[in-house]
Amino acid sequence: MNIFLRIITILALIGFISCKEDKNPEYVEIPPENLGDIFASTDQIPDADFLGDDACKKCHAKEYKDWEGSHHDKAMQLANRETILADFKGEKFTSQGVTSRFYTKGDDFFVNTEGPDGKYHEYKIIYTFGLTPLQQYIVEFPKGRYQCLRTAWDSKKNKWFDLYPDFKVVHSEWLHWSRGGLNWNTMCSDCHSTNVRKNYDPKTKSFDTKYALINVSCEACHGPGKQHVDQATRLGENYKAMGTMQMTAKTKPKELVDQCARCHMRREQISEQFNFEGTMLDHYYPQLINDRFYFTDGQILDEDYVYGSFVQSKMYQNNVKCSDCHNSHSLELKFKGNDLCAQCHFPDKYDTPEHHFHDADSESGQCINCHMPGRYYMVNDFRRDHSFRIPRPDLSLKYDTPNACVGCHKDKDNEWAWTAFKEQYGEPDYEHFSELLAPGLHGDPDGKEALLKLMHDTLQPEIARASAINGIQYYINANDLNDLMTFLEDSSPMVRGATLDVLSNINTTEYASYLYPLLKDPKRSVRVKAFYALGDLKENQIPASYKTVYTRVKEEFTSYLNATSDFVGGLAKKASYYLKQGDLAQAIVNYEKALEMDPLNNMVRTSLANLYYRNGEMEKAESAFKTIIDQEPTYGPTYYSLALLLAEQGRNKEAISELGKAIEYMPQNMRAYYNLSLLYDKGNERVKAKNTLLKGLEVAPTNEDLLYTLAFFYSKYGETQKAKEIGERLIQYYPNNSNYKAFMQQLQAVN
Repeated sequence: MNIFLRIITILALIGFISCKEDKNPEYVEIPPENLGDIFASTDQIPDADFLGDDACKKCHAKEYKDWEGSHHDKAMQLANRETILADFKGEKFTSQGVTSRFYTKGDDFFVNTEGPDGKYHEYKIIYTFGLTPLQQYIVEFPKGRYQCLRTAWDSKKNKWFDLYPDFKVVHSEWLHWSRGGLNWNTMCSDCHSTNVRKNYDPKTKSFDTKYALINVSCEACHGPGKQHVDQATRLGENYKAMGTMQMTAKTKPKELVDQCARCHMRREQISEQFNFEGTMLDHYYPQLINDRFYFTDGQILDEDYVYGSFVQSKMYQNNVKCSDCHNSHSLELKFKGNDLCAQCHFPDKYDTPEHHFHDADSESGQCINCHMPGRYYMVNDFRRDHSFRIPRPDLSLKYDTPNACVGCHKDKDNEWAWTAFKEQYGEPDYEHFSELLAPGLHGDPDGKEALLKLMHDTLQPEIARASAINGIQYYINANDLNDLMTFLEDSSPMVRGATLDVLSNINTTEYASYLYPLLKDPKRSVRVKAFYALGDLKENQIPASYKTVYTRVKEEFTSYLNATSDFVGGLAKKASYYLKQGDLAQAIVNYEKALEMDPLNNMVRTSLANLYYRNGEMEKAESAFKTIIDQEPTYGPTYYSLALLLAEQGRNKEAISELGKAIEYMPQNMRAYYNLSLLYDKGNERVKAKNTLLKGLEVAPTNEDLLYTLAFFYSKYGETQKAKEIGERLIQYYPNNSNYKAFMQQLQAVN
């Protein structure tokens, strides 16, 4: 569905909301002294509480030995000849018209490459990042910024390569290595070091990022060791676990997955720093399944860092945890080949040609190649999909999603794969959530019904249900809101959060009584989303019984905005909140700041242009729309918006031209035909007015607005019989609209 049509659909709901019956729950104020029962501490842990890996080694020698040299150990290192894998012997590497040279001066390592001004500069390598299959290098910039080079070292093939070889990025773009897209402070530091504080100052646009330990140390996962070591030293043989450490043998499976997820998932940051208090959802909220990051059936598309796919799986639902397959310290797999899967799945049944239809012990007979296909990221980093699904060529045929069969048999197509699948296994006798999610995200005619079914099915993975709710916003109408409200009380905080995200796009003042209880939600991410959803209300409109908790969550929301203020999305969120509050000026200011950060972000520029328009700043609005057109000349919605602006100023000829382009690039948008026909009519170009409507009706033969306008024009132009014919079609298509019957009566009266 076109993004502008989606927005129009959501905004159209605002007019219906006042009809909802108020829930009016009985409010119970929370005494300030009891708020600690809900709100986890946000205090930063002192660096001195992290003792370093040598302190762990004394008692945990085996674990230390496994960890030493691992990807966690080498996640980030000071750059020197021992840590740098690349040659740095004067070699040159050219990609996308940029030539980088790598060399040494004494004991230091340097690169000469294109900088943020488009000119070549010399940069000193300060840190290394990672080991295999690639190693990246980090340089220091002014204002405490550290940037990851776009050119990396292939540590298996021993050569330089471009992380984005097919993607031309100019020096002024956010994605240029010297800017936000490859900024270590924002994009990398939180997960590659221990006890990180980003310390971004939005006023000076500078960082003072700190960490306790440079790498992913023992304490990055297990928590600060000071109390543990003090107790163990003091009690000696009498020491018993006091519950002060994270990720222990006693940690429940799903809790362990959530603790790993902090760094192994695509997510939105909620708290300004991570302090091991509360749970993952007190600090982060995961990226849900959508068609930008995943295929419509939930398979990995963009990087998801494992969590988002693993929690889709039956393995996760059945309490399989990361450490069942991976050594927690070395990160290596615990067993080789199919022996890994045979821990739980009977090899006599599954590790046989009768099951996988390939030669025994062959590469094709490996469980992971059918149930964990993967994709390459950053050119040479192959990562497997952890949703552990059965290949579904039938869904590939419907939704152009991948399947392992043609992933290996590249000379075959999905039709062949589906035929072979049915011959070998028969048609599926089960329903996977992807059969409901895919049609919804794909925009199928029955997509809404599929998403509604998935939302209500509590046996399905919570990320799938939350993603269905996130997807339903593009279909939603006023009648669906009652149903949607029930998910605010769902047992899954992820589902509650997704529901609040959808409701945030709607003026919820009449539904506020449903949202207030979420300010007391056990999870900080849900509370923050509830506060934002209530953004249409001023503070003096909050019931007295919720004042205390509202004020406390406001602090959390402010912290959330601070945590994301170095992201374009964070500034856009802040702008959107000000807009909810009716502060148009501050909304504009924050959108402008977001564009300073990423001048090519046309989603932000579109929002800003519309606000300029609302604020009467027509020249700025027009300039913004034209900038978008220059950058994205085939994006139809911008022509449409520009045309409306021009028409409002009486510049009808220009508006007609822009509407023509809008129709060319988005022929499914009926409003473009409608408005163009009105402008032609206004200029007494009757034939063009009628032909425009007829052209639109070729695309959407039953469109109500186009049919009525065409009937009105025929009547106005004296073509009464044609007007009657259209009027009869309107009554046939829309029998409950009495206006069309009245229109026909008027036509009859003319004769």
